[in-house]
Amino acid sequence: MDGHGERMTTAQRYRAFAAREARGHSPRYEALALAVGADKRVLALLDELPEQKRQPNLLFAAAQYLGAPVGVPADFLDWVARSWSPLSTTMMQRRTQTNEPARCATLLPVLTRLPQPLALLEVGASAGLCLYPDAFRYRYGDDPHFLGPASSPVRLTCAVSGHVPIPTAVPTVTWRAGLDVNPLRVDDDDDVRWLDALIWPEQRQRRERLQAAVQIARADPPHLVKGNLLTDLPALAAQAPGDATLVVFHSAVLSYVSPDTRSAFMDVVRRLRGHWISNEGVGVLPEVGAGIATDSAGPARFLLALDGEAVAFTGPHGQEIEWLALCGSAG
Repeated sequence: MDGHGERMTTAQRYRAFAAREARGHSPRYEALALAVGADKRVLALLDELPEQKRQPNLLFAAAQYLGAPVGVPADFLDWVARSWSPLSTTMMQRRTQTNEPARCATLLPVLTRLPQPLALLEVGASAGLCLYPDAFRYRYGDDPHFLGPASSPVRLTCAVSGHVPIPTAVPTVTWRAGLDVNPLRVDDDDDVRWLDALIWPEQRQRRERLQAAVQIARADPPHLVKGNLLTDLPALAAQAPGDATLVVFHSAVLSYVSPDTRSAFMDVVRRLRGHWISNEGVGVLPEVGAGIATDSAGPARFLLALDGEAVAFTGPHGQEIEWLALCGSAG
């Protein structure tokens, strides 16, 4: 599906990924996606998989995990054809559980404006690395100063535009938990290897940031629950302490479930106490983005919202935040 609900062919999906997601961020993945989108042999293999398993990020991550050559498109296509059995098995067994801690930089301007302390519950938590916004160090825009623990090995920089309410301190977090259909463990080297494979080839800083965030999480492992976002969320939310503000949040999760499930999830989360922060691709939650002008042909962006009210556009990997005019108060 694209952002407007229209079904794409696999070839269109890879061409769109090249143009909207990889371009400007990963020349190798842009070239590979264009090559896959034009190769009938590989497209036929991908079309043998369930639709949700044909996604570019999953193919490329599984290939990196298995040691594929990703530098030359022709070599990559030949490797895919030769290695389809282990590659397709890995794609069926794994999920695109990109656990990008830099997304905390785009969540922070909302988190810090909520009544403190916070009880954080992440839906689609992967290994739970985004449950530690209080443990990272941040710098916004051209400000040379960082905020957050001086000793933190994770340092995040985030470009800003619009009237972003720049935080002056990190939030106070007294409880953190995550819900995922297949949670990953920070103390499992193979799970961490999969998280590493999900990072795009040229993005060395993201890879270093992942390893630093893993070390933080290993010192205080997150409480992760294996479960369904509809049926198991209320019970986990009920475990949050009553003297903290419950914040249910998610990033790049709902695009992997059906529109009906998204609507049902919104009904569930709105019945919970506390607040709801969504950070999803533009168009994933049409109700949240209604009336907001977007560029459907431009680079992929997320829409950040508090309690169903859009407040900002954000970079998919937490690299930027553009505050929306007349978005209302986040407090």
